[in-house]
Order: sequence, then structure tokens, then C-alpha cells
Amino acid sequence: MTVMETIRKRYSCRAYKEKPIEKDTLDTILEAARLAPSARNTQDWRFVIVTEDGTKRQVAGCTNRPEVFEKAGVIIVGCSNSDHVMRCGQAIAPIDVAIALEHICLQATELGLGTCWIGAFDSEKARRILSIPDEIIIVELMAIGYPADTKPEPKRESIDKIVCYEKWAF
Repeated sequence: MTVMETIRKRYSCRAYKEKPIEKDTLDTILEAARLAPSARNTQDWRFVIVTEDGTKRQVAGCTNRPEVFEKAGVIIVGCSNSDHVMRCGQAIAPIDVAIALEHICLQATELGLGTCWIGAFDSEKARRILSIPDEIIIVELMAIGYPADTKPEPKRESIDKIVCYEKWAF
């Protein structure tokens, strides 16, 4: 599968088979995250991998769709250990973690798994459940598992609606 085929195939999976993800498959997915770029090569991302059913149920309970996400094989909690702000004014934490999580999405998709970014969650509740220290930034959750649904390629804006050249022209 080419990178573009993988990108086109990826969607926000919201129905999972209750099937664990094999260790070697999960290791391959996590290696993709490890290889992601980061600001100043800080590699500030940290991931809590939740696979145990009881803990997964608790973490899923922090989300707006616990009945969906507790069935995923894994819930990943994407964190950063950096409060660094780049010269452009952007914090590196959400950017670096998002890049690494998208590497996870694409690798998981290539391996036949479904993924879903989860932004609707109670971070303080997740912090307590997983004993994440206060100084660590919880950026995003991600469900990964064997899909029990399929989705068509989502409708997207045309290139001319999202791209201009040389100066702002929208």
C-alpha cells in the first residue's frame, strides 16, 4: 500500500471488534511514533498504552463515547513532557504529539487496524486513573483496534479552496 493509499483508507473508526492487538503489531505501530519528527528533536512525546480491560473501560469512561472506545484493542494516551514554546508562539507539545499520533494512525491503517482521535475527554480524570504527573501535558487520546465498521472516503474541500500561492488569496 502506498502512503497515499493509506491516507485515503484512514478514517475515524467508531466501532471495534473486541479483539486484542498482537504485541508485534503494536510494537510496529509504536515504532512509527518513535520515528516521528519533533521540534528541536526534543522527542517530548510520551505514550501511556492502555490494553487491560478494566483500565481501558475506566479511560474510555473519560470520553464522550465510552461504549465505543472500551471495545478498541488499545487506547493510547498521548502526552508531552515539554512546555517549550517555539519562536513562532506555538507550544511544541500539541504539535509534536499530533505528528507522532498521525504516524501511529497511518501505520495502524496500513496494518489493517482502525483508529480514532479522541479530543472529547476529561483529561484530569484520565490523569488520576493513569497516575500521570501534573507537569505532564495530556494532549490527546487515540483508540486503535480491529474495525467492526467501514467508511467511505470522507468528503474534502478541493485544493483550490485550501491552497493559495505566494500570498493570502482566500
